[in-house]
Amino acid sequence: MADTRRLPGPNADVWDWQLHAACRGMASSYFFHPEGERGPARARREATAKAVCHECPALAACRAHALEVHEPYGIWGGLSEGERQQILALSVQAG
Repeated sequence: MADTRRLPGPNADVWDWQLHAACRGMASSYFFHPEGERGPARARREATAKAVCHECPALAACRAHALEVHEPYGIWGGLSEGERQQILALSVQAG
């Protein structure tokens, strides 16, 4: 579960990057796995989502948001759940 204490306050400007996101209007099923999805099916879905992110003008802002609020699920800013966990763990280790 996301820690809502890390969410920014209610300010529309903070979320403007979403207006320019390549995923805007796409089905969330590209970016969030269904229950029990594993193996090749998950790898294909994640690769498809990351391809969308790779071309997205909002990639940096999306990634920063996901790391800041410790987004627990889905592909955000071209990073999977596991990739974000690794980055966050390394930042904790680095102190």
